[in-house]
Amino acid sequence: MGEKVADRSFSSEDRLRFRTRVHDCLEAFARMLAEDRFSFEVPMTGVEIEISLVDGEGWPALVNDEVLERVDDPAFTQELGRFNLEINVLPRALQGKQADALEVDLRAQLNTAEERAREVGASMMMVGILPTLRVEQLTREAISSNPRYALLDRQMLAMRGEDLHLDIAGEEHLELWTDTIAPEAACTSVQFHLQVAPEDFPAYWNAAQVLAGPQVAVGANSPFFGGKQLWHETRIALFHQATDTRSVELKAQGVRPRVWFGERYITSVFDLFEENNRYFPALLPIVSDEDPLATLDAGATPTLSELRLLNGTVWRWNRPVYDVVDGKAHLRVENRVLPAGPTVVDTMANAAFYYGLVRGLVDADRPLWSQMSFDAADENLHTGARDGIDAQLYWPELGWVRPDELVLRRLLPIADDGLRTYGVGSKARTRYLSVIEGRCLRRQTGSVWQRNAVAAREKAGETRTEALHGMLRDYLTLMHEGEPVHSWPL
Repeated sequence: MGEKVADRSFSSEDRLRFRTRVHDCLEAFARMLAEDRFSFEVPMTGVEIEISLVDGEGWPALVNDEVLERVDDPAFTQELGRFNLEINVLPRALQGKQADALEVDLRAQLNTAEERAREVGASMMMVGILPTLRVEQLTREAISSNPRYALLDRQMLAMRGEDLHLDIAGEEHLELWTDTIAPEAACTSVQFHLQVAPEDFPAYWNAAQVLAGPQVAVGANSPFFGGKQLWHETRIALFHQATDTRSVELKAQGVRPRVWFGERYITSVFDLFEENNRYFPALLPIVSDEDPLATLDAGATPTLSELRLLNGTVWRWNRPVYDVVDGKAHLRVENRVLPAGPTVVDTMANAAFYYGLVRGLVDADRPLWSQMSFDAADENLHTGARDGIDAQLYWPELGWVRPDELVLRRLLPIADDGLRTYGVGSKARTRYLSVIEGRCLRRQTGSVWQRNAVAAREKAGETRTEALHGMLRDYLTLMHEGEPVHSWPL
């Protein structure tokens, strides 16, 4: 979604041409699946991390253009808000010492970018929602300079036909109306990509769906928004509501939201792209010059631009990705449920936990998704996001169980086996999975630490604003020291 497009308006003819081209893309995609036109040799992984920029007083710093100019690294790109950046880590396999190399490379890139950010009076913060962010700061002026984002803002509000309604009830309650999608910029996440063979895609996607609940419960890091203490992972609710193009009437009619868990397990990756076309009108009906069927007939690999553009405006928590690299098509599962941070090692631990678990579940004799209803997996995601480490999740053979107990009793051994199958060395497996274990034993996620740190400051007499800023200062110090969040003191 960060690709630059010119600011423009769209006619009914544009929408008709786009719809026709998406149908052509689907036909080409179906042929590619039938003719085995996809590249897959070894499972490649990729990581994207969204980052918040803060000034010296802990407020959002709207300087991403200035930071990007100084960083001068194509791995860093804009995100929706002027106080956001994203880093795209180069794809790599998991075998041997690649996990260690990934951590080293990620630290080096972030340290260099931090130095450049300080030249314009900003610091980088890995957190799900910037805790000091005020709702009145989330205006159209806070949207990044890429014309695509302003265009997307107008298109989404026009499709909805009325202001967006945010209504999130947690420990406290936040409700407001807004005439822009800028509040979505408050949500900064980490995305894990995993390249898979087309015939294996359904199993990996289904596995990622059933894991979403425990994954977000033990990785929560977004307890505050607009000065309110809401969900443990408020980002899940906020992202859903800040991008909702449905009016009240359309919700009542059962129209699907664009931030979507889905409604069924799949038997083919084609199911997901077909659902996108069936349920979601185009937000950016931009038609390319490529005829995908003619390209396929000529023996080349089509980019399927329109199919990818539509897919990029349907924000599934586990999203299918079609991409072309060096003239070869491949498929990826993009896992989007987790927040950024708190540290590099926490991020690496979250990645290892996820990659190991999906592989372990896919290799199991009996698929877990055959034992858990899709509605239960969906409910687990939202319960885990709301209640965090204290949630009660449903799990086959265990019934209702807390996330920390589930991880310690069942999931860590599965993740270890999955990583071993990928060829990850024992030292890296132990290091990263021990971070997840430590969170569960200490029952301290990023969200728990933030809540406890703010509560301690308020008990000492600070106002909520003072407590949030003080907590942020401590968070930044501990983030740069790099020890995992379960070991952070108050």
